[in-house]
Amino acid sequence: MSNSENQLLEGLEALYSKYNKRKFVHPDPLEFLYLFKDPKEREVAGLIAASLAYGRVSQILKSISICLEKMEMRPRAFLLSRSQTDIEKIFSDFNYRFTKAREMTRFLMGLKGLIERYDTLEESFLKAGEVHENLPCLVVKRLSAFVSALLEMACLEKSYLLPDPRKKSACKRLFLFLRWMVRRDDVDPGGWTCLSPRDLLVPLDTHMFNIARDLGLTRRKQANLITAIEITEAFKSLNPEDPVKYDFVLTRFGIRRELSRKDIPHLLSRS
Repeated sequence: MSNSENQLLEGLEALYSKYNKRKFVHPDPLEFLYLFKDPKEREVAGLIAASLAYGRVSQILKSISICLEKMEMRPRAFLLSRSQTDIEKIFSDFNYRFTKAREMTRFLMGLKGLIERYDTLEESFLKAGEVHENLPCLVVKRLSAFVSALLEMACLEKSYLLPDPRKKSACKRLFLFLRWMVRRDDVDPGGWTCLSPRDLLVPLDTHMFNIARDLGLTRRKQANLITAIEITEAFKSLNPEDPVKYDFVLTRFGIRRELSRKDIPHLLSRS
């Protein structure tokens, strides 16, 4: 590892030690997962929260809260105990940006179908759907198969809630969900063992894309799947076993009002 890489790693570790704490989570959809001690309930709440994580953060949190409250704060138990007619009635007034009542209902019915067939979303991630061998890595192959199986269960050809890696989408929300499920520390609650942290890809949105460019981790001009893989590889050269370890702390800069993205290079060089 070069001197510059060592310096970057030391700086990232310093930021991790300072900011990878639950007091810095809000405002973030991740905060809803702490309400669920049962991993089977948490994974369902996590996928709902991640899938709705688009738009302004205040509205994201509101939409997730509405959804989970409609499900009596027991999303897995709710799905298993309610019929399609019940779910359609309960969610008949749901409306969040691109996600209307019908799509949300179909999405939830897809989750219900996977749980009934495989018992857990983790098991369905492992076993559901046809793996597309032409995709670049294990996690992308499994994620694509999972999305395909969920869409089939939901009787949907496509859904804004479920971006597809086969279309080269960065799939930020789905990789965010996997980070929550697979990693376990003071922030990420974990619960899944089907993947290792080393298998994960960076959840890449415009914000993280700009940070990565600032740090020289990519020169690419589009925040797509190829770029997410490239940025992950850059982090992997610093931390092979846990390349998305620094995702949470870096994205606090810009999400938290008191932290600015412009301060990151200075903080890293000062460490």
